Amino acid sequence: MKTVLLIGLGRFGTNVAMKLNDLDHEVMAVDCNEERVDNILPFVTNAQIGDSTNEAFLETLDIQNYDVCFVAIAHNFQSSLETTSLIKEMGAKFVVARAESDIQRKFLLRNGADAVVYPEAQMARWAAIRYSADHILDYIELDEGHSIVEVSIPQNWAGKTLGQIDVRQKHGVNILALKRGGQMYMSVKADTVLTTDCTLLVLGETLALQRTFDI
Repeated sequence: MKTVLLIGLGRFGTNVAMKLNDLDHEVMAVDCNEERVDNILPFVTNAQIGDSTNEAFLETLDIQNYDVCFVAIAHNFQSSLETTSLIKEMGAKFVVARAESDIQRKFLLRNGADAVVYPEAQMARWAAIRYSADHILDYIELDEGHSIVEVSIPQNWAGKTLGQIDVRQKHGVNILALKRGGQMYMSVKADTVLTTDCTLLVLGETLALQRTFDI
């Protein structure tokens, strides 16, 4: 369990708060909008109404005591940038900031953010890959060159063992796990037989995955 400071309770911030609650983390939520703060109370440990660009207010939050600080402010980049810079100066251990463009991402990284999330662009890439490919059921981009995909079994693989397919040597990708009937099997071996009712979690260079599964 981690202690998390979440600043900004728009759609993105609210969804982050609810997921952190599912994961049993302790969350302090902050927003300048009273209604948003009231609405998030069932999902967080505590919440406060306040201006995150006000140094005096931020000092009351004991920034340095949180394991992670999320700056999820939307549609006000100046406030997001100021907040990110201030909480880093106050000793924030790890700051994750939300960006709405590549330019914002660059400025946030230069002004204290340790990581930047760009939800619209990330979701757009996921949707484009997920729904333009026949085999892809899910997609996680690890960096600009590597991904994990969940794929249905290609027709010409059905009935064969992993050893016969030998995807690492032939395609340069790695099978991490097999899913069947809602169960995840992490211990996959060369003699594991692939059937049409299972899916695979595969890690590799994005280009290699594209070639292997016609993404």
